[in-house]
Amino acid sequence: MPSKSTGLIAAAVSFISFGMSGAFVKPLLEAGWSPAAAVTARAFAAGVVLLPFVVVMMRGRWSLLAAARWRVLGMGIIGVAITQVLYFAAIARIPVATALLIEFLAPLILVGFAWAASRKTPAPVVLVGSALAVGGLVLVIGPGAIQAVDPLGLLAAFGAALGCSGYFVIAARPSNGLPPVALAGAGLLVAAPALAVIGGLGLLPFTATFHDVPLFGTPVAWWVPLLVVAVVATALAYASGITASGILGSRLASFIALLEVVSASLFAWLLLGETLSPLQLFGGLLILGGIVFVRAERQPAEPLAAPAIA
Repeated sequence: MPSKSTGLIAAAVSFISFGMSGAFVKPLLEAGWSPAAAVTARAFAAGVVLLPFVVVMMRGRWSLLAAARWRVLGMGIIGVAITQVLYFAAIARIPVATALLIEFLAPLILVGFAWAASRKTPAPVVLVGSALAVGGLVLVIGPGAIQAVDPLGLLAAFGAALGCSGYFVIAARPSNGLPPVALAGAGLLVAAPALAVIGGLGLLPFTATFHDVPLFGTPVAWWVPLLVVAVVATALAYASGITASGILGSRLASFIALLEVVSASLFAWLLLGETLSPLQLFGGLLILGGIVFVRAERQPAEPLAAPAIA
């Protein structure tokens, strides 16, 4: 059984990698790519990147993948496709900051599920950690994110939060010998065609351009930022995130994932020159404090007795 330290390292790799996506996706969006097209391309490319590693890790044990088909489908459809679609549907109606704030309530949803399922009040350290983490999240994203907005947009954002919660629950299920890389790669290859179908049906804008884009002031081929996002901010991010959830459990992994917002803000500051205020840095410290409190729970319980996902 891997150590908790290994899980924490994997979680750090995941939130740092996910945090890079905004800085490299932004040039594509500014060049005319729709968010849905960008996420479809990154999912497909990341799945292809992971495919050789999946083949090596499986070592011919394809029966493990077949036995885990429902878990793979859950990861691809719920953890990636539905979460992304609902998030993009949300930002079409409400501010991005508001949508992010709601989506990243996933850790609180997991705590609430655990409370409802066990009918046992969470430990005080979990409640304090939850309050600190949410307070820090509000400061990092910006207090202006809390505002009255379109109800359908809010509903879509809460749906994305549920999908994000599902991602952590599915990732934390017993692996039964299936390597995390295989779950990540197969899940992404399931998500890509599902996202393409949604785009093809016109449920979301689906446009892409294939000319040079400016990356940090230098014109580069369109596939350069896409490749960085696919390899680092998707393939590596999902593989390490699934590894972390399997070791740490969905609750702690979901709280640590809140640092993705801090990571994204830091990369935007370093690479794009966007402002990073002292209030945002303080919010990052509050999130760290929340994680410390949640991790201090003596006997952390998984958030819900999910139905077995083979």
